[in-house]
Order: sequence, then C-alpha cells, then structure tokens
Amino acid sequence: MKQSDFTILSNQKIAQDVYEMKLAGDTSAITAPGQFVNIRLDGLFLRRPISVCDYDANSLTLIYKVVGTGTAQMSRMQAGEKLDLLTGLGNGYNLSKSGEKPLLIGGGVGVPPLYNLAKQLVAAGKHPVAVLGFNSEKDVFYKEEFEKLGVQTHIATADGSMGQKGFVTDVVKTLQDYSYFYTCGPEPMLKAVYDVTATDGEFSFEERMGCGFGACMGCSCKTKYGNKRICKEGPVLCKEEIIW
Repeated sequence: MKQSDFTILSNQKIAQDVYEMKLAGDTSAITAPGQFVNIRLDGLFLRRPISVCDYDANSLTLIYKVVGTGTAQMSRMQAGEKLDLLTGLGNGYNLSKSGEKPLLIGGGVGVPPLYNLAKQLVAAGKHPVAVLGFNSEKDVFYKEEFEKLGVQTHIATADGSMGQKGFVTDVVKTLQDYSYFYTCGPEPMLKAVYDVTATDGEFSFEERMGCGFGACMGCSCKTKYGNKRICKEGPVLCKEEIIW
C-alpha cells in the first residue's frame, strides 16, 4: 500500500451515470489487475474504494458510477485537481491459472478491472473472451476498448437493447471451450456465474469497507478456509473457497 497525490488528467462521462477518470501519479504499488485504490474526498470521513481499470508506470484509469455523495463529488472534479489515493490495495487476479482461453465475465461497474486483466492476458499470448452485462444500451461502456485489444466481446442487456437479451449467464451457457474464468460484479450475478460455470475461476467481490486495508475487520466474510477480509485477502477469491 502506498499513499500519494494524483493529478486528474481527464474526467468524462462515458455511459449513463458512469465516468472515466484518468490520473497521473505513482502507480508502483499496483502489482496485479483486480486491485483497487481508496480515495480521500474533502468533507467525507471514509475514503471511497474504486477498482483499477487500467494503469501504467505513471498513470491510472478509474471507472466509477455515481451512486452517492462521494461519487457525485468525484464527477464534478476537473482536470488539474489533485486527489489523495491509497494504491496497491487488495489481492488481484492470478494470471498464471488462466490457460489458453480464459473467460472474463463482468457486470456493470464490475467490468473495469477486467480491462487491464484482458490487456495483460493478451500480452502473455492468451486468447481471452469477454462477456459484459448491463441493464440497457445506455449503460454499456468499454465494448470497443475490449475489441481493440483483440478480445472477442459479447454484450448482454437485461432489456435486449444491445447484444443478447438477458444476463451474462445466458451468454456463458452458450460458451463451452474456455479454460478458466475471472468475474466481477454484484453478488447475485456472481452467485449465478458460480452455478453455471464449468471450470475453476476467480471472483472479485464488492463490499462496503471502512479502512480499506485490513485494520478494521469490517468487511470480513466466511470462506471454506476461515474468515477473510475482502479488502485485504480479497477482493478476489477462488471458486473453491466461496461459501454462499
């Protein structure tokens, strides 16, 4: 974990209530896709945890949805403003388990951490397939970005306004030859993915957090191997250890 100041490079709306924020700063503490940052916002007691969408040595991309006071405050911020971030938080995805054709399954704001994962898998010579789920066409983002990586990308929308009508699991049921899977999204989606997937895989959980780095124990959950903190031992957990 590292605390440092980042400078906002851009902050733009990319879908209904969804924003992409690009920042410049020290990302050396980020070691794996699936980790998150914790953002200090003026006037708010708790930091806001946001998954890392993409990063390089000097910049960071975050995608967030406006759902409350903190994210609404973020959406009004402009290029040039600074943010205090804790970086390198959480346990990310393990790329060594992917096999040749991993399946990436994201729902809504669970999509962003899968983007850097896809980029790293492609760089390693793998052939990932992505299934991205949204409520409607107005909510869809990053479809083109995944496709530009050379990733075969399926879209599912609950109302059928883009891609297949239904949920990510409806698409997953039609895919047979994946070697492993990685997923991130709301818990009901994760449970449904658990039930329909045919291989081992890794789940990134969303959870309300206090400190964000394992001190307060507020985000603990039970696993088959004992209690784990979503912010520290998670947010990524393996399929074999999850208790629903």
